[in-house]
Amino acid sequence: MMYYNVRRAEMADFERISGIYAEARRFMREHGNASQWGNDRPSEEEVKTDICLGRLYVIVDGAEICAVFELNSDGDECYRRIEGEWLSPLPYVAIHKVASSFRHRGMLHRIVQFVKERSGHLKIDTHADNLVMQNALSKEGFSRRGIIHLADGSPRIAYEYFAGTGEGKGGRDGTEGA
Repeated sequence: MMYYNVRRAEMADFERISGIYAEARRFMREHGNASQWGNDRPSEEEVKTDICLGRLYVIVDGAEICAVFELNSDGDECYRRIEGEWLSPLPYVAIHKVASSFRHRGMLHRIVQFVKERSGHLKIDTHADNLVMQNALSKEGFSRRGIIHLADGSPRIAYEYFAGTGEGKGGRDGTEGA
């Protein structure tokens, strides 16, 4: 049985994190999502900045890094306007830049559980071509809320989980365990 631990990323993790992001870009291209991260997103500079700011986290199995993700609780500029409606205007934690090694399954579930233990209000977005992530978010109890636009104008599908309502908990219709 594997034992997973979540911790803040360190600069010493940079090469492995870069390798995981390269795996994720390759996977996205192979599954019809070539444009979300292209060939160079997230950039080396973004990754190093996120590490320095303490926003980048890794999931480790022993000494092996299995997954990486960013958490932002400072309010995300691109989430201020939505073509649709958020469940709640209350403070939230945004999850970004999720990627995992393909030898380890279920990493999004572990990430979401980690964040839910710290906050009952989560937001995340993904590209329209990222059907794998869209399906995974629905399974994790997120509800699709509308379209947001990144700083460069690119549209993303916005999802939200809010423990304060029946929506965004469980399945698409708000039922538990769906």
